[in-house]
Amino acid sequence: MIMSETIIKTEGLSKRYGGITAVDKLFLEIRKGEVFGLLGPNGAGKTTTTLMLLGLTEPSGGRAQICGYDCTRDSLQVKKITGYLPDNVGFYPDMTGRQNLRFTGRLNGLQGEELEKRIDEMLKRVGMTNAADRKTGTYSRGMKQRLGIADVLMKDPQIIIMDEPTLGIDPEGMRELLALIRQLSEEDQRTILISSHQLHQVQQICDRVGIFVKGKLIACGSVGELAVQLQSEGNYILELEAYPHDDRLENLLHTVEGVKKITKENEMILVHSDRDCHNDVIVTLLMNGYDLRRLRQRGGDLDEIYSKYFEKAGETYDSDTGKRKGFRDNFRSLVRHASGKGK
Repeated sequence: MIMSETIIKTEGLSKRYGGITAVDKLFLEIRKGEVFGLLGPNGAGKTTTTLMLLGLTEPSGGRAQICGYDCTRDSLQVKKITGYLPDNVGFYPDMTGRQNLRFTGRLNGLQGEELEKRIDEMLKRVGMTNAADRKTGTYSRGMKQRLGIADVLMKDPQIIIMDEPTLGIDPEGMRELLALIRQLSEEDQRTILISSHQLHQVQQICDRVGIFVKGKLIACGSVGELAVQLQSEGNYILELEAYPHDDRLENLLHTVEGVKKITKENEMILVHSDRDCHNDVIVTLLMNGYDLRRLRQRGGDLDEIYSKYFEKAGETYDSDTGKRKGFRDNFRSLVRHASGKGK
């Protein structure tokens, strides 16, 4: 898929609340048909950025544009072409899915046969035809999210902004939702911005990601590009398990060119280096009679990339309170849960 036309553009976009800077000089371009993931913890500035893009709050500095429209001055035009799916989709619980869509369609100027045709098309699109005439109060969260996408599509937007779309959805519902999001991008060429902290899901569907920490965009690119960038800066880590695990093992590893330090993580040795020394480590250990049981280069997984960039941004982890460490551990818990490896 070739993506060239810029749909969303921010230039020095900033927002301050008193002495607190929520978004700090954000420069970002998102292209037509792209699925872009905006990652970061609560309080990083993701929600404030979304509000400024939707014209719901004015920036303190800089500007944002969607399809050439200024998000502040031309907010009505922006709202016409942009759909927004909040993290907790709200429907009238005593109305059916079809009735809720009918209400939205009328708000957007649709009537009669055109309205009913559009409702049927959107219900089919999101796989909700069979549940269309049930009251939404009986829907699961996953069903509400899919109906939410149908609701957004009623006005046929060019851009869709989603806030934590996969949060609280069971694995099967999640797979269906992620497939639908990719379909909206690839088949319809809609531009999709996802604000999330669920790394596993973001890695599956996003063309590029931006990492937000303390109001700053500290990294932006595809997962592969971010991994290469980290490695080019001399951030290589090898996970290693070898037998026998004796004092001589660590001394040998220190003799490999480029190795900066050796640390331990449970029973695993971590070899930190400023170059790719994967092959040299293998040769050194095998020539000295060691049984190599595990050797893996870290850095290709979004969880690992996020953690490394988070640390580069100057964040520290308090071993006593566990505040930041707990945050990162929560990310990993979410990833395990989403991939069916934990609860």
